[in-house]
Amino acid sequence: MFSVYIHVPFCTKKCPYCHFFVTPNDLSSHARFVAALRKEWELVQTLVKDASVVSLYLGGGTPSLLGPSHIQEILSWFSTQGEKTLEVNPDDVTAEKMRGFKEVGINRISLGLQSLDNSLLKSLGRLHTAEKGIEAVQTTFQAGIENISIDLMYDLPGQTLQSWQRTLEKLPDLPITHLSLYNLTFEPGAVFFKKQKQLSPLLPSPEESLKMLEMACMLLPTMGLERYEISAFAKPLFQSQHNTGYWIGRPFLGLGPSAFSFWKGKRFRNICHLKKWEELILQNNLPRDFEEQLPPLASLHERLAVRLRMLEGAPRAEFPVDKALIDRLEAKGWIVQTPTSISLTETGRLFYDSVAAEVIMLPEAPSS
Repeated sequence: MFSVYIHVPFCTKKCPYCHFFVTPNDLSSHARFVAALRKEWELVQTLVKDASVVSLYLGGGTPSLLGPSHIQEILSWFSTQGEKTLEVNPDDVTAEKMRGFKEVGINRISLGLQSLDNSLLKSLGRLHTAEKGIEAVQTTFQAGIENISIDLMYDLPGQTLQSWQRTLEKLPDLPITHLSLYNLTFEPGAVFFKKQKQLSPLLPSPEESLKMLEMACMLLPTMGLERYEISAFAKPLFQSQHNTGYWIGRPFLGLGPSAFSFWKGKRFRNICHLKKWEELILQNNLPRDFEEQLPPLASLHERLAVRLRMLEGAPRAEFPVDKALIDRLEAKGWIVQTPTSISLTETGRLFYDSVAAEVIMLPEAPSS
């Protein structure tokens, strides 16, 4: 079993916090892009043989800009009854379009709300208002798509604990099944990265940021959204099949410019350039610009660091790592051990980056 991620780069506007590869939306390019995508899928099918697709995720960019007919064509290439997710921006939601996506086979929508505070949405460069975001969720649900995930961000310039609380208190009225929670990070390639020096004084303090996270972790379960991964909350049976695959190490293939893949222990990425990606594919070449395969021990440690993001933890039998490392993490209060599993404590979840850094750092080889 494996998953497929498809990167659709078209976007009406690139948000200043976004570091993903996107290009201005061009309707005349859509058909050519889908044709190249089909060709790429044909090129990589030799890898998959008889393996089945367990989940399909169309991200971007704004893949919904392709419209239902192009999405239908893409879905027709994959015989899967599993989760088929489409990322959508609230400003791109109409009743007709959402019914169209439902009819062609999309069964899960991920809406990039980011905030329900109009002043923060404006500073994030979003094109929708809080009211439009709420309306987009309702419209999607009324179109018959009942598996709806939303993204929310905290740690934003100018955000207060009170404004964050007001956003969270609007959620019980929304028919959502899943929520992904992100704190703002300054990533190379994003406009905010260049403005980090002037934005940093506007950020919530570390104490306020912690309170925001704690508030979300306290309020979301009262709405039926239980935390199952460090940044993800879901109603029962609505955990993301696709994202869970990343965390448990399921193989996946990425199609489209800049898409990553993980296959048979090897990680590779497509070139981050739409025209060059298309040209390479039309020449029957895989459009990769990076690949690596970690040594077995480094791969084991990296997979453990990722698996620990899951609140259920990591099965000990799958991760025979150095006992001294696990004992050290336990002594710091970051993990708890049982005979069958290793999982983060509440403190470990708060300091996950530190936990991951220590797990990935390999023990020194004994001197000869």
